[in-house]
Parts: sequence; C-alpha cells; structure tokens
Amino acid sequence: MKTKAAVLMDVHKPFEIMELDLDAPGPGEVLIKYVASGLCHSDLHLTDGDLPPRFPMVGGHEGAGIIEEVGVGVTKVKPGDHVVCSFIPNCGTCRYCSTGRQSLCDVGATILDGCMPDGTYRFHGGGNDFGGMCMLGTFSERAVISQYSVVKVDEWLPLDKAVLVGCGVPTGWGSAVYAGNVRAGDTVVIYGIGGIGINSVQGAIHAGAKYVVVVDPVSMKRDAALKFGATHGFADAAEAQEKITELTWGQGADCAIVTVGTVDEAVVSSAIGAVGKGGTVILTGLSSPEAFTIHWPGIDITLNEKTIKGSLFGSANPQYDIVRLLRLYDAGQLKLDELVTTTYTLEQVNEGYQDLRDGKNIRGVILHDN
Repeated sequence: MKTKAAVLMDVHKPFEIMELDLDAPGPGEVLIKYVASGLCHSDLHLTDGDLPPRFPMVGGHEGAGIIEEVGVGVTKVKPGDHVVCSFIPNCGTCRYCSTGRQSLCDVGATILDGCMPDGTYRFHGGGNDFGGMCMLGTFSERAVISQYSVVKVDEWLPLDKAVLVGCGVPTGWGSAVYAGNVRAGDTVVIYGIGGIGINSVQGAIHAGAKYVVVVDPVSMKRDAALKFGATHGFADAAEAQEKITELTWGQGADCAIVTVGTVDEAVVSSAIGAVGKGGTVILTGLSSPEAFTIHWPGIDITLNEKTIKGSLFGSANPQYDIVRLLRLYDAGQLKLDELVTTTYTLEQVNEGYQDLRDGKNIRGVILHDN
C-alpha cells in the first residue's frame, strides 16, 4: 500500500511531503486511516535537535482515525472502530503498567526510534526504513501501528477534536490533577500556555484551585488562559511572583507547573522560588538531554520540604484517561473545540509549525483529506 506522509530527513530541515510504501499489519498490529493529527511542539524538538531521533522519521504523534484492518492476535479493536492514539504505548503487563504507571510503559522506550515493539519498521521508501514518531507517524494518511497505541472511543465524538486527547490534553490536565495533586483551595502557577499549559489550567480548575496564575509572553495565550478559567495572567515570572506573594499572604503557591516549549534554568528557578513550604514543582516541558536546567540551593528544598517532580503524559493512564477526558468533553465539562486555533492540510505542515513558533496558535490540527 502507498501512503502520503510528511517526513523529517534530518535536524534543522523542514518536513518533506513524499509517498511511502506501507506494510500490512502483522501480529498485534492494526492499519489505521488517520482523520486528524495535532501539531504538537514535541515534533519541533526533533527538528531543533533537542531530542535524538533516528532519521528518516514520519512526523506526528497525536492522531485519531478509523481502524481499517487488524493483524493476527489483535483483541482491543476491530475494523471500523474509531480510535485515539496514545503517544505512550501501554502493554498492560510490564512492571510499570501492572503497577498503575502506564505512562512509563517499557514499550515506550523505542518511541524516538519510531520502530514497532519487535524492532522493525512499517514505512519504507527509496531503500530506507522510515520510523514513525512515537510509533505512530500521524503525519501520514495511513499507518500500521501497535494495538498498544490505540484506545477505542465513542463513535459519535468528532475525531478532529478528540485527537487532542492523545497527548496535549491529558499531559497538561494530568500535570495538575495527577502529578501536581492540586486540591480545592490551592494556588497554582503555570509557566507556558501552549497546548499543554492551557490544559494544565483546565486540570487545575477541575481540581478546585482557588487561584490559577499563568505566565506567558504572548498576550493571546494569556487571554485564552483567562477564558479557560485562569484567574491571573502575566507576561513574565517576576510580575507573577509579586502577585502570588500577595494572593497567598506570603506563603507561596502550592504547585508550579512548567510547560514552556523548551525548558531552561531560568523558568525552573522561577517555579521553585514561587512555591512555598511543602510546594510541588512539576516539570512537564522538555529540553535538550545535555541541558542542566535545575540549579537551586538545596537548603531551600530541604528546609521547606519542596518537591521537584517530572511528569510524562501527565502521569495519566492512556487506556482510562483518554476515554475519561472525552466523556468529560461530551458532558460539557472539558473544552476541546475552543483549543483549536487553526486547521491545516498535510501539505501545510511547515506553515502550521511556523505559526506555532510565532505564537499564533493554541493548537493547530491537520485534517487528512482521505
């Protein structure tokens, strides 16, 4: 089978549109026709060299579509099922899945290679094997992926909105609800209001936070956060710190969530300084593996019992939380439609990412014309 895809050939190169050969699904695999794909900042980490993938790579790790064919042994889905893909596969049986930490599934160790769990590839072209970002490659009209990566969803849900629950929504929402353990009456500060940060706002509000302070230099994003329930918005961390001190009578925030596009030492230091005694700092955004982004006096962390915690996929469970969040959306208790700023065709993928860099979008979505 042939499929059109947007491919990265190397760092600092734009996506190229090309036709690839696609294998039939093997044991435990499914053929999916993608309907929509989210433009998530994590793919920019590949082009910018912050993450070390194996090239060439079909981009895209936030996808929703319809199952067209299943391989031997597939039990989770059948042809015709509507699914949202999880960028973190979950096998259900490894040490982490079996202890309720599906976001750390061992199968996810190869997502930057883009290969299947058996180490082989399903995209091919010009004598090369092409990986799929996070074992998915959602910037392709069709893909063959593992059943570990799909979650069946209700057929009446619009896939062009449901697609956002494959990465950005649970990552942000869970960073507040699960990793941050935000509780009623808490004060929360969120650094960076993109596709993840805006959903940290939703999660904090859902958990009952009294104050949700957001920090982002882009006024459009601050305004959007206020519409999603944030109580205060600031362009820089120093202004936010002054307000947090006022709101909490000098006690500091209960939780700080770092969701900027590329994490650096300055924003992490601001977050640690913003939380008070017993406060928690959640590091959700990514940076280069060589970057040392935490540099803070240990005595403050010790004497004030502060916690610094990483969070992948919002520390959520893909099989449960993707369905859970979509049912909250269906009940009018979670905003998805309002997240989408602009839609694009596959051929406009580079334009979409330039808009993301320019701060024009909360979320951009590719609609596949197939």
